Amino acid sequence: MNLHRTSFAVLFLAFTPRISFGSPDSPMKMTPLLMRVHDAPVPFTGSDGRSHLAYEVWITNFSSGDVVLDKVDVLGDNAILQTLDASAISTRLQPVGNRESSGTMAKSSQSLLFLHVILAEGTPLPQKITHRISGTFSAAPPAYRHLVETGADTAPDGRNVAVIAPPLRGSRFVSADSCCDATRHTRAALPIDGHVWLAQRYAIDWEQLDEHNRIYSGPSDQPTGYKIFGAPVYAFADAKVILAIDGLPEQIPGKFPENISLDAADGNSVILEIAGHQYALYAHLKTGSVKVHQGDTVNSGQQLALVGNTGNSVAPHLHFQMMDQPSSLQSNGLPYELEQFQDTGKTPGTTAFDEAEGKGTPLAISPMSSTPAARHAFPLDQLIISFN
Repeated sequence: MNLHRTSFAVLFLAFTPRISFGSPDSPMKMTPLLMRVHDAPVPFTGSDGRSHLAYEVWITNFSSGDVVLDKVDVLGDNAILQTLDASAISTRLQPVGNRESSGTMAKSSQSLLFLHVILAEGTPLPQKITHRISGTFSAAPPAYRHLVETGADTAPDGRNVAVIAPPLRGSRFVSADSCCDATRHTRAALPIDGHVWLAQRYAIDWEQLDEHNRIYSGPSDQPTGYKIFGAPVYAFADAKVILAIDGLPEQIPGKFPENISLDAADGNSVILEIAGHQYALYAHLKTGSVKVHQGDTVNSGQQLALVGNTGNSVAPHLHFQMMDQPSSLQSNGLPYELEQFQDTGKTPGTTAFDEAEGKGTPLAISPMSSTPAARHAFPLDQLIISFN
């Protein structure tokens, strides 16, 4: 029997070719890697002035052998927008229910490929996005070892991106764990009530540096030593209060609390609604500081509460995110753009930030030289930002 004419079905289920599949001219093709985009990307303008697309491709290895993903091309209207090699894939491919990345998909498994496409200046927004994956099935016979598949067609979601006022005022704020390559928020896929949600896709943990570029000074287990603790937070727009929670206790900084329920994860918190069924969460607010109640109407710039360290929090900060449902977890995250802010510097990255937060040591900031104020843009990760 000619191995090149054997059944792909048998090949990818057992890698044992025994049954003829018919004519090589058959229009049918086995596709052991099943691909799908669940949530189409919403284009937004980043603080770098370029258009960004952040989304996930769900990939199922519908075979009995492991596969190494060698290359992924993201195509926009048939032109290559982005290419990921094996090294890049290995940092972005996560088995479902696992936060550890790997470039290899085990047999009979499913993974999420987290993509962040930055369009080159002058590149128009594509009407159609598709994905071409090259993979190697290590246990397959040589004739079937390499595979190229194209799929997961989608189109950019053209919904309006909210332009909002900043939730804080002042300077030296850090946009920690912001979109779109930091892992803690952007990749926080949570299975809740029979559905997988990515509510934190565009979440930011706002922290603040003192004049010595420290996140805190004094005892690390005292929230009052953190620069941002007690800072006022403000309504980002004229909005309706959907949820307001107060009375939950402050946590001890330096360690995550134990046995926090899903309902208490946000700590003291406020959810606001604006037109277009868009919602925003302010989380981890200071105990006793929440000034609004469910059902209230607030004006843009109105003080809502103070920054605290309640709920599932390791250090005082403001967790801010926008989403498409009035739930901080059972929703899909939405991008937004701030009316205006100033990038004044950038940290060396998440690892350096975590060390500074853990030890109370200064961050080595790379200053931005005479950059104009950003307008109608989303603050990307690890920037030092001032709000006028």
